[in-house]
Amino acid sequence: MSASLTGSPTAFIVGASRGLGLALAQEYLSRGWQVIATVRPGAEPGPLHELAGEAQGRLTVETVDIVHADQIAALRRRLEGSRVDVLFVNAGVTNNPEETIGGVSTEEFVRVQVTNALAPMRCVEVLGQLVTPKGTIAVMSSGLGSVANNVSGGWEVYRASKAALNTLMRSYAARQPAHGRTLLVIAPGWVRTDMGGPAASLDVSESIPRVIDVVTAQAGKPGLQYLDYRGATVPW
Repeated sequence: MSASLTGSPTAFIVGASRGLGLALAQEYLSRGWQVIATVRPGAEPGPLHELAGEAQGRLTVETVDIVHADQIAALRRRLEGSRVDVLFVNAGVTNNPEETIGGVSTEEFVRVQVTNALAPMRCVEVLGQLVTPKGTIAVMSSGLGSVANNVSGGWEVYRASKAALNTLMRSYAARQPAHGRTLLVIAPGWVRTDMGGPAASLDVSESIPRVIDVVTAQAGKPGLQYLDYRGATVPW
């Protein structure tokens, strides 16, 4: 589906079963967009499915576990012929934030890096082909992914995974045409979600609408930017 077929633009949200991804789907729907949104295989019907039931055909729920490259490829084949205006890849896990790089197990390090950096970039590479030539590809990063701003330490493995995501997006951007798609690395702020925890400074309703405002404001501007939910540039 695409704006040309439906009369309204389409957002493709990867990772939308809960938290920030679910809020992205809800907000885009509230703004009149068509939405494609994904959940992981085996997930019980939840809020996203309920939202689809209320969306009068404007929300399509797809299933994919993005840590498996073959499932991303299968999703791409299922959506053959679709065109989307925004691809927003939202994926994130963490480990114990007090765990240092010297203490983390190899298995835990790999789990966080694959989920937060490798898998989202595979989605960008494969599913980004569905984005219109002047559309937008965004990934959900974090302010903790800024190397320049890391003066306090902590969250070492998570920080490293988001910094890796940011670096890989820069490499991806370097391979794209100079006047191609809008590419965004987004820091949504510290948000009260299952991962952000109850002590976080922002409610989802204070972050996600502003994130989408930022994405919308950057539409049609080619090249890569690292921005927070207020539209401010984050140092790499």
